[in-house]
Amino acid sequence: MSTKYKTSNPEGIYFLSMATVEWVDVFTRREYCEIVVASLRFCIERKGLILHAWVIMPNHLHLIASAAENKELTSILRDFKKFTATQLLTAIQENPAESRKRWMQWIFQSNGARNSQNRHHQFWQQSNHPQELDSNYLMSQKLDYLHQNPVKTGLVEEPAHWRYSSATDYAGGKGLLSLVFLE
Repeated sequence: MSTKYKTSNPEGIYFLSMATVEWVDVFTRREYCEIVVASLRFCIERKGLILHAWVIMPNHLHLIASAAENKELTSILRDFKKFTATQLLTAIQENPAESRKRWMQWIFQSNGARNSQNRHHQFWQQSNHPQELDSNYLMSQKLDYLHQNPVKTGLVEEPAHWRYSSATDYAGGKGLLSLVFLE
């Protein structure tokens, strides 16, 4: 059995990537990003998620995270993805300003129909591609990659200017979520 994409070390810190199916640009609207932020906050406060860094991009998000003692990161992420998928699908359906509604619903529904693990819709791609950050070099590399992502894609000029990121925290400001900084 492959261990390449598994959170096999319960005490490990992991770089995680979660993408929408077919890389649909859902997170171009603030209200959808706020659902993700609220869910991350809930996971931090109630489920034992330890968040070290994060960024929401238009069609994916990256986290550097670990789990509190006696908690499983895999379970936290499973619950996070299930909850946010339901909330986001509902928000898309109920958003009168969503001009891409029918197109997005068709993509989520057709992906769900092809996946035996879903009943109706699939919002997130299956894997989180966890990579354990077991050295200072890897931590620094992934932290830089995560924070530079909005800059490299042309969304902002400086990492700290991206609202949906921990770059503000690492630059000395106060961001949207509570973090445990990487050392």
